[in-house]
Amino acid sequence: MDSMALYEHVFIARQDISNAQAEGLIEHFGQVLKDNGGDVVGHEYWGLRTLAYKVNKNRKGHYGFMRSDSPADAVHEMERLMRLHDDVMRVMTIRVDEHEEGPSAVIQAKSSRDDRGRGRRGGRRDD
Repeated sequence: MDSMALYEHVFIARQDISNAQAEGLIEHFGQVLKDNGGDVVGHEYWGLRTLAYKVNKNRKGHYGFMRSDSPADAVHEMERLMRLHDDVMRVMTIRVDEHEEGPSAVIQAKSSRDDRGRGRRGGRRDD
């Protein structure tokens, strides 16, 4: 059995699937890792985001993020299946020395934008 390593995986799914289907892909590929001796430490759905350029005629894509502690063979099998899946457009896996605690930078940035937006909606400001 291969030794375990820490990885972060990001994939982009087609824009015309639903949010629930995109989140289902995260669960599905997490199960592939588990079935091959890995463990999913955490996962996030980053939402439907605009791409920097068109990919397979899509201007947007659903982003999924997973943190795993898995052997290399499990990661290779998951990536192979992602590349064969019709709904997945791009895949990126990075080996990391350690997983960061808490939500990813993407989720942190989104929540800080949400917090800033709430302050402005309250009505007129009296100075």
